[in-house]
Amino acid sequence: MFDVSPRRLVDSSCHTGEGPLWHPDEERLYWVDIPAGVLYRYDPAVDEHERCYETDVIGGFTIQTDGSLLLFEDGGRVERWHDGDTDVLIDELPRERNSRFNDVVADPRGRVFCGTMPTETRLGRLYRLDTDGTVTEVVDGLDIPNGLGFSPDGDYLYVTESRASTVYRYEYDEETGALANPDVFIDCADEPGVPDGLAVDEEGYVWSARWNGGCLVRYAPDGTEVRRIEFPAQKVSSVTFGGEDRTNAYVTTALGPGDGPPGDRADEGSGAGALFGFEIAVPGLPENRSKIDF
Repeated sequence: MFDVSPRRLVDSSCHTGEGPLWHPDEERLYWVDIPAGVLYRYDPAVDEHERCYETDVIGGFTIQTDGSLLLFEDGGRVERWHDGDTDVLIDELPRERNSRFNDVVADPRGRVFCGTMPTETRLGRLYRLDTDGTVTEVVDGLDIPNGLGFSPDGDYLYVTESRASTVYRYEYDEETGALANPDVFIDCADEPGVPDGLAVDEEGYVWSARWNGGCLVRYAPDGTEVRRIEFPAQKVSSVTFGGEDRTNAYVTTALGPGDGPPGDRADEGSGAGALFGFEIAVPGLPENRSKIDF
């Protein structure tokens, strides 16, 4: 057992801080405020952060092999960002005109799995963006597809369905990109809050953020809870691992109730919307890079 004390690194007061990723080339952390459409960057070496890009909405992003970022936005829009310059890969997905992307993850081959939010008339979907830029729907009927992550051997993809309070584990075929035989990895129906973003460490343990649960939970590969870390924020949204040896955990939180108006810290906690960090004993898995051809 290891002891952790989350530290407030950036008091960014994000409406919906989300999607943190460590950029190993730059040794900096990126994350987004989804409805504000802001891309943030934090440099732990000098303890400084900046707003480095703003658009309408950013649901999530991946890091490309060349170090640029692939931003997944509203209406199915996908664009590449690099030091302020952008170019569009996908202008829209017609079936997602009234929705937006949510969590995304790259696979070992450079494909990207990306979820979209439910609308008033239907539930969310999970897509696969292949390296040639083609898009394939792989799962339909998800009530907020959310945190995604691969097992260390690449044989499984974890997929969070937030409003169902469930994290599923799909069998994954790296050769074809196909998903099959989902089973329930975590059922949080009897606990406060719902599962949100997640990350996986080198031992195959899954770290799941708990929206409206005020905590981050570490689960063994068999789904057994082994550690619960509390935060001064009700809406703990996501986690990633960074630093030279990937033993620094970075955790995003939120002020707002989803895409609605933001709340306030009197109700949401003194650290709501801030970026937190702490050290872990087991390194996180390195994030796969996307290899989408423009």
